[in-house]
Amino acid sequence: MPYSVGLQAACAALLSAGLPVLFTTAIIVLLVIISVTSSLQKDVPDAPARLPIYSLFAIIPFFRRRFDFLNWGFQATGQSTFQFDLLRNKVIVVSGESARQAFFTAKGLDLTEGFKILSGAIPMVRGVTSDLQTKRISLIHKRLAAVQKNEQLSISAVIRPMLEDSRRLMESWGNSGCFDPFDNIYELVFQLTVRSLSCTEISDDPCLVSRLKKLYDTLDVGTTPATVLLPWLPTPAMVKKLWATKEIYDIVVAAITAREQSGVSKNDTLQMLLDSGDEKLVVVGFIMGLLIAGARATGTTACWMLTFLGGHPEWRDKAKAEVEGLLASQYLIQNSTIDSLSSQMAAIPLETWENETPVLDSIIRETLRVAQPHTAMRRNLGPEMHIDGKLIPSGSYVVYPFSDVHLNPDIYHDPWKFDPNRQPETKSAYNYVGWGGGKTTCLGQRLARVELKIVTALFLLGFRHCIVDGSGKVAREPPLPNWNDILLCRPPQGSFRVRYERSGDML
Repeated sequence: MPYSVGLQAACAALLSAGLPVLFTTAIIVLLVIISVTSSLQKDVPDAPARLPIYSLFAIIPFFRRRFDFLNWGFQATGQSTFQFDLLRNKVIVVSGESARQAFFTAKGLDLTEGFKILSGAIPMVRGVTSDLQTKRISLIHKRLAAVQKNEQLSISAVIRPMLEDSRRLMESWGNSGCFDPFDNIYELVFQLTVRSLSCTEISDDPCLVSRLKKLYDTLDVGTTPATVLLPWLPTPAMVKKLWATKEIYDIVVAAITAREQSGVSKNDTLQMLLDSGDEKLVVVGFIMGLLIAGARATGTTACWMLTFLGGHPEWRDKAKAEVEGLLASQYLIQNSTIDSLSSQMAAIPLETWENETPVLDSIIRETLRVAQPHTAMRRNLGPEMHIDGKLIPSGSYVVYPFSDVHLNPDIYHDPWKFDPNRQPETKSAYNYVGWGGGKTTCLGQRLARVELKIVTALFLLGFRHCIVDGSGKVAREPPLPNWNDILLCRPPQGSFRVRYERSGDML
């Protein structure tokens, strides 16, 4: 009897210890079966060319080295349109002028559904940031437009607080030193995005903002092929993503509750949403989703703007001179004696920032062209359609890499060169899509432009800077953007830094 009990216990222990292995094995077998069966499917005559690999082998390259993978796909098929499978998801990659025009204008191609499956880095809460009804999505878009109206972007509501945030963080860097812009500048832009798209309960608390950033960073790191394609699989990365999403949700809800209970009205985005009578889920979804969407894109652009300007002193001097000209004109008009740079810049009207900064505008445009590693994603909600004579079935996903136009030497001569003076070589349709195109342009671009100009202007007037390589020597030119990094276009960490020195002006 003791032997029997001991054997049962041993078997139970063995079975228990083997469950993770058995589960993993079952998943691998399932993936192999799906990969093989998808490769055996016969395509119709007008289907795009299929990549010559099993779908299982497309997963890692698509998520980890997307730029190289898509370029290889065009070369391997010899076609401007090709297809491959991500498990049971059919993905069609398009390129060329006519395909680009169809992609950005076709009514059946849905952005929200495309990013939900193929991106996966937005915090997903059913009914809050995912699985939203069309009416609720339209309402969020309407509120984002309201955030960017003149009264919301006024000096008192947004510009002055953003300048104060920028001053505080820049002063924390000290009088001189070196930093990685993808740490310091990205942190600064995240703070400004929180300030402009949430509430003072969060944006006035540096520790809470820092915690939010770490949580969103967890979502980025945890966005793996498994978490995107197999969201039901309880991998460690998925568990971390779920926990981070819950904590982000709790922080936002706590801030909303505190505002409601205080009964105090404040001049910020949260107050605008509450005064509009929106239900709480809309308010939470607006803040949770748009915080990271805005911080990622604007943060990437700000990091690269200052990197490029550090490597191109002629453009740094032009941008600095432009801002100094704005300050001089405002100083004369208002006849005031304001000491700090941030206070002087706060006196510049919104319309001046928007309409009288052609140099900054050209720098933003060129930075978006050469260092925004975007791959636009859509899902065809039906009916089936054709792009360049190739079938796009209902339910399939369509991908358009911005590199097709922005790094095309036929449209932009020497495309990797940073040249804000440049214009497209041809007048082809949608020859610039830095802010999107057609029916899916960036809805937050007005706010993004203001953020980018404020950060760049204050930094250029407050500091002298240059780019140094990994050994600390002044670099002869800035690093090349890494388009395989789909979030930041970030070069290898440690390969360069920004060296800065205070210029003597009080921030």
